[in-house]
Amino acid sequence: MNLVEAEAIVEVPFHDLDPMNVVWHGNYLKYMEIACSKLLEKIGYDYKVMQEDGVVYPVAKVEMKYIKSATFAQKLIIKAILEEFEPALKVKYIIKDAQTNETIFKASAMNICVDVKSGKSVYEAPEKFKEGLKCLSI
Repeated sequence: MNLVEAEAIVEVPFHDLDPMNVVWHGNYLKYMEIACSKLLEKIGYDYKVMQEDGVVYPVAKVEMKYIKSATFAQKLIIKAILEEFEPALKVKYIIKDAQTNETIFKASAMNICVDVKSGKSVYEAPEKFKEGLKCLSI
């Protein structure tokens, strides 16, 4: 079930290319993070609010499928789709060419909530996070 989704648009910069003139595979994680930040902002639970709550959401697992290489100056639409939020955030990512709408990359990530002070996992989403989701579903 898709709870909420957000999009980001990126134009591939020269410094993201590898020696073969395509986007280096690790940069797709950066693009995912850009879209994830938009998703968290939409919920009203960005990194600043997270910090105030004393929690972080480190990545625990990522699965990626590279379909077609992105290239210099290509405009990409990165979609982040929140599928679950308890006991962990499960987010699906789809990257498409902005001009052709062709899917070039798919991924899913699981982020776990961790209490900063204790370093222990938290299996229930913070109240501010849940409140933000409720506001979006009204």
